Amino acid sequence: MELIVYGLLALAPIITVFLLLVIARRSAMQVMLVAYIVTSAIALFVWQVPLTAIAASTIQGLVMAAEILYIIFGAILLLNILRESGAIATIRRGLLAVSPDRRIQAIIIVWLFGSFLEGASGFGTPAAVCSPLLVALGFPALAAVTIALIANSTSVVFGAVGIPVLLGINTGLEGANIVNNYIAEQGFTYAEYFKLIVIRVGVLNSIIGTLIPLFMVCTLTRYFGECLPSNGGESWREGLAVGWFALFAGLAFTVPSTLTAIFLGAEFPSLIGGLVGLAIVVPAAQNRFLTPKQVWEFPPRETWSDGWSGSLTAAINNEARSDLSLLNAWTPYVLIGLFLMLSRLPFLPFQGLLQALKFNSSSLLGTGIGINSQPLYLPGTIFILVAILTYFLHRMKRKATIRATVNAVSTLKGTALVLAAAVPMARVFINSGFNESNLASMPVTLADGVASLAGSSYPFFAPTIGAMGSFIAGSATVSNMMFSLFQFGVATKIGASGAVVTALQAIGAAAGNMICVSNVVAASATVGLSGCEGLLIRRVLLPLTYYLMVAGILGAIAIYLKVSVVVG
Repeated sequence: MELIVYGLLALAPIITVFLLLVIARRSAMQVMLVAYIVTSAIALFVWQVPLTAIAASTIQGLVMAAEILYIIFGAILLLNILRESGAIATIRRGLLAVSPDRRIQAIIIVWLFGSFLEGASGFGTPAAVCSPLLVALGFPALAAVTIALIANSTSVVFGAVGIPVLLGINTGLEGANIVNNYIAEQGFTYAEYFKLIVIRVGVLNSIIGTLIPLFMVCTLTRYFGECLPSNGGESWREGLAVGWFALFAGLAFTVPSTLTAIFLGAEFPSLIGGLVGLAIVVPAAQNRFLTPKQVWEFPPRETWSDGWSGSLTAAINNEARSDLSLLNAWTPYVLIGLFLMLSRLPFLPFQGLLQALKFNSSSLLGTGIGINSQPLYLPGTIFILVAILTYFLHRMKRKATIRATVNAVSTLKGTALVLAAAVPMARVFINSGFNESNLASMPVTLADGVASLAGSSYPFFAPTIGAMGSFIAGSATVSNMMFSLFQFGVATKIGASGAVVTALQAIGAAAGNMICVSNVVAASATVGLSGCEGLLIRRVLLPLTYYLMVAGILGAIAIYLKVSVVVG
């Protein structure tokens, strides 16, 4: 009974955010400030976290918020530079040559190109790059962010060259006595057992993720088409009309991604899946393979609802330059992918060079709560570098570059205030284990409560715990760090497969990226949206529910039948 009470108290910050942001539709700035106060009060008076630890967590959160703002600034600056140079207009012309259908364009940009960026970098890069690119191509800002959030799920599980699994799950499991004893009984080495987890993550995640492009286009046509539910709900059918192509694009990513996970490991599934998918799907779209005959377009701009558009518009330079080739226009994005990939590969010297500049403290205010910031290693550095190179590549005028920079800075004002409350709130929640009450941290207490209520049916709920971790922490990697060992321990306790339940944790954490508040705020900022965070979360709840339910069902079936989900 005591565990349930503490679990409900630990749930209070999440309920606060959900009720005020999603149900009451209050602004994110107000909601996150209230949530920070609620979380700090519970930490102080119930968990007995010292004031110094709350202050240290707040400082840690502010540093992380500054890092997110740096990434947002770089993404917006690059887009503004490309719009000023006329590159966006040239890219738009090229995409129209591939397909004039907005559904096809969305799949190519956010599902495939975005997955490649996620595989190379992570850290919210796909939404930060793809959302403003879509807006510049004529998508409503709200539509661009919505589908970017939905798409940035499947690829997250192996994002940033496998960091959510290699660092997140490894940090949770490696060296733990319960894990070592179990794998010794089974006759595995840790490396062999970890490979089994990676394979299960790859297979289960790909089965679920194959339908994500279909969810994307159905969401796009349902909420941003001319045929509203009051007119018969035909807009759902407009999404389903491209179903075969969406399924084809889904498989074009998930099949090579799964094979990479099985044969090469956790580093490259998302990166290779995105590249191979682009190589397959773009020519297919050009040749009208599986594409519907009727082209789908947004309604006329003058009929758009007020909430569709952000302050970022496509109006700076809509004229394609005759002296700017399509290859030259795309070169900055190619450079982003290349530089991100080169900077993340551990066997190359670039990673070490970028990580050399660091600001760290292992114990802020003597609490044991630390910070470790490596600003040059953040994706924002790559964005800014490419923006500078683009100035020379596209032979831009200085006045246009100054205008692009000023616009990028002005976009950050409201976002900075939201993140300054949201990220510290998450860190206070996570660091509540630094207490004098001998209680586990709030996230672990909450997960313990779920496990005690679920009993033997717990595997069905395991992905939800992973998603909750991402919602709170703003990171699939941190969610895996927090909950991997907990998930493994519960699986062992109820006699379920630890490898499958741990895989469900990783899959749920990736899906939770859709509703992570800091991700939603950051993606919204790149297109100049404000006050739409609750609406965006509501729009992605259906694909999120699909992801978590199917993951839970597949995992529960695999455990119940006591069969492996892969050969070998």
